[in-house]
Amino acid sequence: MTTLPTAPASSALRAARRRDRRVYTRSHPVLFALLAAARRRAVTRLGSTVLVHGTEPYRQALTRIPLDRTAAGTTGGAARELSSGGTLFDQEGAGHRATRRAVAAGLGAAEVERLRPVWLDVLDRRLSPLGAGRDVDLVPLARELAGATVRTLLGATGDPEAITAAAATAAAAAVRDHLPGPRPPGTARAAAAATARLEALLAPAAGGTTEPGLRTMLAVAAVNTTVAALPRAAAWCADAGLWDQAADDRLRPALVDELLRVTAPSPLLPRVAAADAELDGCPVRAEDRLILVARHAARAHDQPPDAHHPAPPTVAQLVFGAGSHFCPGARLARAQLDDTLAALAPHRPTVLRARADRAAALPGWRSLTVRAGGRRSPENP
Repeated sequence: MTTLPTAPASSALRAARRRDRRVYTRSHPVLFALLAAARRRAVTRLGSTVLVHGTEPYRQALTRIPLDRTAAGTTGGAARELSSGGTLFDQEGAGHRATRRAVAAGLGAAEVERLRPVWLDVLDRRLSPLGAGRDVDLVPLARELAGATVRTLLGATGDPEAITAAAATAAAAAVRDHLPGPRPPGTARAAAAATARLEALLAPAAGGTTEPGLRTMLAVAAVNTTVAALPRAAAWCADAGLWDQAADDRLRPALVDELLRVTAPSPLLPRVAAADAELDGCPVRAEDRLILVARHAARAHDQPPDAHHPAPPTVAQLVFGAGSHFCPGARLARAQLDDTLAALAPHRPTVLRARADRAAALPGWRSLTVRAGGRRSPENP
């Protein structure tokens, strides 16, 4: 008789959610509390800031409202600060469309297959101690994997882990201008110094032609989302008992989408409206600040991951944006997580220790130590 796979127990799901919530409460406790309190309404105005939590309003904000790509406190504004401008994140009109098409083509199926041996090598080396009964910290693994992939993608000459460190520092400094609240002194200088270091590390080999600002921003985006997403996804699998789904080649693609939806590596998209509009009955004025909460729009806060009953693609994909704002690196992110889960699943690792990263640009772990097939530890501070 065939035994059908069972859904994760509610207690395991609660433990997984409790652990994952710590990456928010430890790094941005005030912001997390504010967003949690406001999420009962799809759209909420707080002065000149509009918080967008609902699935449809979130999609409409990205596809129907003209956005100011260069405003301070937006991704485009940060891109302009971290580079000389002209990047995918701060361009307008035809320039944006042309750059986006070029980036999407450069991250297509063929390029993902070219890059795959790079991260498979990292996974093979870094996870081999699990087979010998030793512990592995998944954060250094994710950092090397991200840096090595970016290095190969851009044909850069710098050390992969140095690339990751510089990209993380640049993003952490720049993100202070994205979030509500006072801006700490010295962030602009720190961002400039980290960016200069990153640009030097990303210097292409002979013949490279990619615009430096675009190279920098691609590295910042790819490194920080990868380092945030991979350890969090592994912790969800360990705590919620999802390794059977991760080990199943037929279910794993759905699990990948579900884990990306629930971890929402970029949980907030800060934007500024460029024209008057309306979202779910709430007036939006030109120059209003929009805080688009991808985490809530994708139902990450109340619908746990389950490959047997996944969220509709139209909802799950919102963590990558929508319309002309859809992330061109989505295919790469899915492939890296798929291979990471496939490599971890035979070991059925459990989490021994976890420490949230209080300084990172995106919610994530500073360390996440796992051991093959052992007993899961209780929640730790």
